[in-house]
Amino acid sequence: MRVAAALLAFCLALAAGLPAVAQGRAPGGVQDPATLIADRVEIRADTELVAEGNVEVIFRGARLTARRIVYDRATDRLRIEGPITLTEGERVAIYADAAELSADLQDGILTSARLVLDQQLQFAAAEIARVSGRYTELNRVVASSCKICIGRPVPLWSIRARRVVHDQQERQIYFEGAQIRVLDVPVFYLPRLRFPDPTLRRATGFLFPEVVATSDLGTGIKVPYFIALGRSADLTVTPYLSPETTTLELRFRRAFRTGEVEIARAFSRDTILPGETRWYIDGSGRFELPRGFTLRFGIEAVSDNAYLLDYGYSGADRLESSLSLDRFRRDERIEAAVLAFHSLRAGEPNSTQPTQVGEARYERRFVPGALGGTATAGLSAFTARRTSDLDGAGRDVARLTASLEWERSEVFGPGLVATATARATARTYEVADDAAYPGRSAELLPEAALTLRWPLARDGANGARQVLEPVAMLAWAPEDPVATPNEDSVLTEFDEANFLGFSRFPGEDARERGLRLALGLSWTRFDPSGRSMRLSFGRLFREDAASGFTAGSGLDGSKSDWLLGFGLDLTDRLDLNARALLDDDLSVTKADLRLRYGDTRFAVETGLLLLEAAPAENRPDRAAEWAFDASWRLARNWTARTDWRYDLEAERAVRAGIGLGWENDCLRVDLSLSRRFTSSTSVHPTTNFGLAVELLGFGTARKGNAPRRPCLNFDPLRAE
Repeated sequence: MRVAAALLAFCLALAAGLPAVAQGRAPGGVQDPATLIADRVEIRADTELVAEGNVEVIFRGARLTARRIVYDRATDRLRIEGPITLTEGERVAIYADAAELSADLQDGILTSARLVLDQQLQFAAAEIARVSGRYTELNRVVASSCKICIGRPVPLWSIRARRVVHDQQERQIYFEGAQIRVLDVPVFYLPRLRFPDPTLRRATGFLFPEVVATSDLGTGIKVPYFIALGRSADLTVTPYLSPETTTLELRFRRAFRTGEVEIARAFSRDTILPGETRWYIDGSGRFELPRGFTLRFGIEAVSDNAYLLDYGYSGADRLESSLSLDRFRRDERIEAAVLAFHSLRAGEPNSTQPTQVGEARYERRFVPGALGGTATAGLSAFTARRTSDLDGAGRDVARLTASLEWERSEVFGPGLVATATARATARTYEVADDAAYPGRSAELLPEAALTLRWPLARDGANGARQVLEPVAMLAWAPEDPVATPNEDSVLTEFDEANFLGFSRFPGEDARERGLRLALGLSWTRFDPSGRSMRLSFGRLFREDAASGFTAGSGLDGSKSDWLLGFGLDLTDRLDLNARALLDDDLSVTKADLRLRYGDTRFAVETGLLLLEAAPAENRPDRAAEWAFDASWRLARNWTARTDWRYDLEAERAVRAGIGLGWENDCLRVDLSLSRRFTSSTSVHPTTNFGLAVELLGFGTARKGNAPRRPCLNFDPLRAE
């Protein structure tokens, strides 16, 4: 029936010559058709078209629905009786009781109306005027992103204004005589006020302020001001004022066609270091260059060792600035970098640390003809410089390395997988300011290894697969190495990732020597639902006990500690990973346990770390720490969170924090309290308090993704 009515209406419109309703003229003279659908259509005196009953008009992206529409050809106007809904795309909607509009729906007046932007921000007005299809002018306005209904007539917050203008082209909202209310109680008045509408991602203006309180800096406020510098750059200026500090924070961002740059800076004058200007800079950038290269840079610098912690900018205790160039392809790797380090740790002087480092690496992978398998040729250079001239403590090093590695795997017998590996490495060193090493030295190091794996699989009745895999690796390298400094292999790890490696040293300065054997066994169960469980253990055996590894690494002596690993993955809800090194009397050398659990209401991440004392790794005492982070959705609008760092050896907290957040459809409030308990010569324990309030809808999106329809039974003049 409605289809027939639509066809009849279309024919009558053409016959009556009503171009404004049935068709429009787009730029360039192209006819832009319109669509009219109604239960009844009537033409009166050849000048009026009357459509009644479920009327719908679609024209140039706008859609109008109403109870009754009267088109007057003489005035080219529409008289509309509601309830009326006028939408433009998915982000702008107007609801009204009655209206008089131009035929193209771009100009006119709607009475007792409501404007809704992006299904978030709504304006109720006694009258809405449409001007040139760009401006929407509202008089006697109540604005809020809170849902307002007859059962809940008072919004949590609202803005009442004498006049509001919405510029759809610039996507800005201008208020005149704005009065901010909380639960309909006036709390603030502004003669002029401007907000971006919810569809605009970037606009110059103030962002929501944040209240910050710390035991060192007192209670203060941060008021960020965002400046859009064209389409691809912006600057955020944030004054931070309290009785104890005057701080200016800056953040600059710029996007390029081939990359991006971000730089953050802060300057402070405070009572912690009276009379001094404290500052920091943190910048990074990335650029895609021709021929597949990527250029990256980073810069970190600070005026004093305690500034980052005093202001909560970062917990880093070593800063790194770098400039690098790299390219990665299927059979090629190119990397080059220049780095500068600066330590903030007490008792770690920068003059005796390798603060200036340069490195470059080139690797090429290829198939070596008749030998089969895969070969990799590499060339690398490394240099480390210290600013001190003291003998030993001020050592400067330069290294050049060339290597060639070959590997081939074959399957034979009852499913055994054999992998043969051979490598030759040539290294030359230049050492200065350290009499313990010759000024110049060179070494040629051949290495060989044979690895055997025997994966045994079994499928269960429920579709689960179990894989049991014993592994063994026999490796050899000549003993009696040339005396060379160790710059890149001081800290070692022993885990499943390097259990079958040529060397457990992470860098190139130190290499494992002699004959050694690795034996291990792993078991894994795969469930059709995606769940999995794994268990592994292994140990290394050496012919010579002088391995070069330090006490506390779990790798020193003729036998390593037992390596145990366990993992549990229950799809996306629970992950558990644990690794431990146990010596012969089953005491723990190192242990690392990490647990993650999350569902719709509760999420937790916790970890336990145990490390035996290792003076050679700058760890004179045993270390043990427990970390805990959790969030809990207490109710529909309430979320609690906590974080915790506890030193089990010292039996005291390192850091603790709690937070409470409340959010509904129009307001977000976040309250946080944290305490740092650590102290040193440059920092001392501090307590931080934070309060952030955001009015959602004004340039700030809700976290929920579900669209929200307004209550159409709201009376916009209820409080007038």
